[in-house]
This record gives sequence, C-alpha cells and structure tokens, in this order.
Amino acid sequence: MTFELQHTDPSSDARAGIITTDHGPIKTPIFMPVGTCGSVKGVHFSELREQVKAQIILGNTYHLYLRPGLDVLRKAGGLHGFNGWERPILTDSGGFQVFSLTGIRKLREEGCEFRSHIDGSKHFFTPENVMDTERVIGADIMMAFDECPPGQSDYRYAKESLALTQRWLDRCIKRFNETEPLYGHRQSLFPIVQGCTYKDLRQEAAKFVADKGADGNAIGGLAVGEPTEVMYEMIEVVNGILPKDKPRYLMGVGTPQNILEAIERGVDMFDCVMPTRNGRNAMLFTYEGTMNMRNKKWEDDFSPVDPDGCDIDRITTKAYLHHLFKAQELLAMQIASIHNLAFYLRLVGDARRHIEQGDFARWKAGIISQLGRRV
Repeated sequence: MTFELQHTDPSSDARAGIITTDHGPIKTPIFMPVGTCGSVKGVHFSELREQVKAQIILGNTYHLYLRPGLDVLRKAGGLHGFNGWERPILTDSGGFQVFSLTGIRKLREEGCEFRSHIDGSKHFFTPENVMDTERVIGADIMMAFDECPPGQSDYRYAKESLALTQRWLDRCIKRFNETEPLYGHRQSLFPIVQGCTYKDLRQEAAKFVADKGADGNAIGGLAVGEPTEVMYEMIEVVNGILPKDKPRYLMGVGTPQNILEAIERGVDMFDCVMPTRNGRNAMLFTYEGTMNMRNKKWEDDFSPVDPDGCDIDRITTKAYLHHLFKAQELLAMQIASIHNLAFYLRLVGDARRHIEQGDFARWKAGIISQLGRRV
C-alpha cells in the first residue's frame, strides 16, 4: 500500500490524497461503509458500487472469526473470495467488540479471554492470533489488536491500558513481519493511537505509533461519550505528531459534522455504522439537515428524497419512502441505507473537490450548521 498526498487546503489542515492497494485506489478523504459480517447491512454490492460509489468497505475480525469461521474463509480465498467484493477491504481487529459486546472478559498480559455473544463459547484473542486471523481474512488493511478502555476511564486506568496496547502493538508488528499474505495481494498493518481524553497520554501514544513507520495510522477510542470539543482537541493533538505522509484513520466517527471537522484537522479515513443504523430507523442525512421519514409531514410530499443524490434518491419520493416505513416494508430500510451511504460518500467527495480548489474551509463554514438541523 502507498499513499500520495496530492493537495492541502491553504486555510486548514484538510488534505486530499490517494491510497493505492492491490485491489485498487482509494481517493481521500474517504468514508468506508461498515460491512461487519462481510456485508453492508441491507445493501447489495452492485448498489455499493453504482449508487453509493464505495471505494473500500470494512469487515470485522471478531464477527468473521466467529461466523463463518476461519476454515471457511481460508477455503474461499479470504473475504474477497468469500463475498465477491473486488475493491479494497479494511478489517478492524475485533478489539472494540471484545471489550464492548461480550460483557464477560478476562484481560491479561497475554491477551483477552471472552465469551461469544452468539453461543457463550470461550475464546482467547492475543496479538499474535489476531494477526494470523487477519491474514486469513486477507483484507488490504489490517488493524492492530488494542485494548479499548471505557471513554470515562480514570487517568490511572487509561495509562495502564495504553501501556498494554503499546506492548501488544510490538507483538502485532513482530507477528505481522514474521508472516506472509495468503492470497497473493499485499496487506498493510495500521497501529491505533489510544489514550482516552488525556492530552499527555495521546501525545505519548502518537509518538510511539509514529516511530513504528507503518503504512498508515489510526486514532481510536473517540466518539465514546466525550464532548465533541474534546474529541476535536484530541484529533489536533494526535495529528500534530503523526506523520503527514501517511494516511490517518479516525475510527468509528461519526456524524456529517464530525467528519467535516475531522477533515479540517487532517483526518483522511472514516467509518461509522451511523448511516446504515440511522437509515434503518428512518433517519436520513442531507445537506439541508436530517429528516425523519416516519413523520406525517412527508405522507403527501411527492418530491424526490434528494434531487441531487444517487439514482435511487431521484426516483423515490418522500411520500413513498414514508409509506414504506409506516408499512414496515424491508425496502424502506434498504432505500434509506443506500441514501445515507451515498450521501456520506458524496460529502467526502465534495470535501475532496473543495480541498483541490483551495476553498475547503470557506465551503465547510457555509454548510456545517445546516447539516445538523432537523428538516
């Protein structure tokens, strides 16, 4: 994987670049739809390509390890062979899921013992076997295995957690370097900067990660309940230290406003379940603000869902989508998911264009407030 920084905004830290993988290029800034179990919920790959215009999707190591399991994935030729997606894939290490979904877990130096949320069976993740698992999945970008401390952790816990994450990172890198890709395409390993909301810990973590010289770097442990101003401050602290010639990935963020604020602070890559999860609950994101399609006001509005959106937005009326949600039709969730993902990709595409034109900061200032209003 390579990264070429192509443009920087004169009035902010916003950047436009291109990541080149063996499965194709990724123009940054980029939003990556979340395909936890090997699929983006409710959206066919043809729609991801043609309507959403996704350039890269996510898979999740924890979920794929449990189902369909490594034997099936290995026989299929990895996740690309299994699901038929021919563009780049990034896999999260499963660390966040182990610490958030499983409830019962035992953390120690060697790794983490947890119980499956599916059947309660016991499993043990270590930095080494997570690297091996991500090799089997075969994503273009693999994430390091880290501990994800609760957002409101006290300083002592956050410091101890960061130290463990750093020791685990060294073990991840060692195992990654000792192993080879299984399917003939190259893989890259991204370390993750943790440190909760403590500035000195974030600085220490960013320096530690920057010194590893990885192909790209991630910022984790944000958007977990802290005020947005604190999140933005932590992004600034970390991006002031991470190398400028490598992509920066802000994990699990966020709203359209969050994404634009983070782009302005030098972030290149984003993922979040919000567009699909909110879409399934009838909430649409648009440049005019958010719309609740269950509201009665839409029942006789025959204008397009979004006249400037994807093909499906332009041929679907607000009244029809409102009807589908009221009737609890599955198609409602599918249309809303496609709309929201297409909007997120359009948003980062527009941001890229304005970075190239040199007026990103002015463009962002003109739209940021309306993105959060309710229509």
